[in-house]
Amino acid sequence: MIPKITASTIYSTLGNNSSKVPLAIKDIANSCGLTAASYMSGDNAEGKDRFIDEFGTQAIWLWGIPGYKMALDFLMYKPAKIDPMVDVRILKNPEILKAAKEFAPTKAVLKSLENVASHQKLAKNLNMAKFGLSTALTALSYLGLTKFRHNYTEKQIKNDILSKQNDRFESVKSSQVPFSSAFSSVHGVNNKDSAKPTFTGGVQDFIFDPVKNLMIVDGIITGERLSHSKNPQDFLGYVIKEGSFWAFMYAAGPLIAKALEKHADAKGKSIDLDARVIFGEQLKKAMADGSLKAHLEEFKAADVSDVDIYKFAVKPKNKNLVVDMAKKSDIIELLKGTDLVDTRRYIDLGELRGVQAKLEKLLNQFENSGENLDEFLKSIRKYKKGAVLKNIGACIGALGILAPAIMLLTRKFGTGKDYQVRKDIEENLAKQQG
Repeated sequence: MIPKITASTIYSTLGNNSSKVPLAIKDIANSCGLTAASYMSGDNAEGKDRFIDEFGTQAIWLWGIPGYKMALDFLMYKPAKIDPMVDVRILKNPEILKAAKEFAPTKAVLKSLENVASHQKLAKNLNMAKFGLSTALTALSYLGLTKFRHNYTEKQIKNDILSKQNDRFESVKSSQVPFSSAFSSVHGVNNKDSAKPTFTGGVQDFIFDPVKNLMIVDGIITGERLSHSKNPQDFLGYVIKEGSFWAFMYAAGPLIAKALEKHADAKGKSIDLDARVIFGEQLKKAMADGSLKAHLEEFKAADVSDVDIYKFAVKPKNKNLVVDMAKKSDIIELLKGTDLVDTRRYIDLGELRGVQAKLEKLLNQFENSGENLDEFLKSIRKYKKGAVLKNIGACIGALGILAPAIMLLTRKFGTGKDYQVRKDIEENLAKQQG
């Protein structure tokens, strides 16, 4: 079943720093801008090369890790009879693992949890192997794309040059011409070393956060692009491209979001809750009838320990508003097609408690605002919309317009307008032809 698309789900997705959707939107803008800039440079071969590089890399970047993980679930987990849906982080706390089994929504989920609990070492090793292999295979896919792109571009440029020469060069067309020096570095890439990821500190974040999964792949891509640039012009282009990419794809978004949230908070308008909560009628109703305060007190009374608040959150038919808002924010995952908590999935108790703290702050702001509820929520929603749109708009502008413009200017006033790869191949062909 396709989830219903509403304004709240759109703003929630665009404002989620752990979602790949805003990253994909930014990357499409960046790819379109850079491809257009390459065509504007006046060489169609460069434009085609950039198109393959940008959009081919984008496909591998977005779907490589998820695709390989699905394949590895079938190839590794199924023969081992381990359910890949069980998040191994729940194994860290034996009491929470026990509670997860106690409140399992179905017999199938309970069986999966019991099996993983009986084979914890195997489950953890499979999880690490899936993470490492999916990352390495994605990186290797990119290296394969790079080799194809360089060969394709060189072939296209050679054919273009040769087609413009007179009949005395016809024999060269059918001859085997060695790869030009412009691409020699690519053929010298040691794929095994380049694709081998190194994991140090904070591995858990990179394993379970899809955005941080992509950061590892991007690190490999950036390293390959810079270390195997074809010439100084190519290197400078990638410095600008990769520098702007890392700055506005990963760093700027969360920083801008925090700054805008702080600005709104200073005006007594807290907007750090998920958009689906802020735009929902359930929040308005609970604030209007005064029940929100009772729900907050009920949640705090249940929060005696980690296992107590976990049990409170996963128990069936829990009507507590804080828990419900955590479900809306995807902090608590439901079993597909039901309203029951899928206890195979990990619940970040820090984020769960954060929902309670944010709701309480919002309620206090309303009570001290002197505004009626409609006015207060209208301004909250306005700030939330503005923050999300300003954030993604700034990143899109930087990646899709500013970075390509800087690359064009450096070509015009620095490294030269002509496509250096074409010049290198022309020189190499001239030498081959005597």
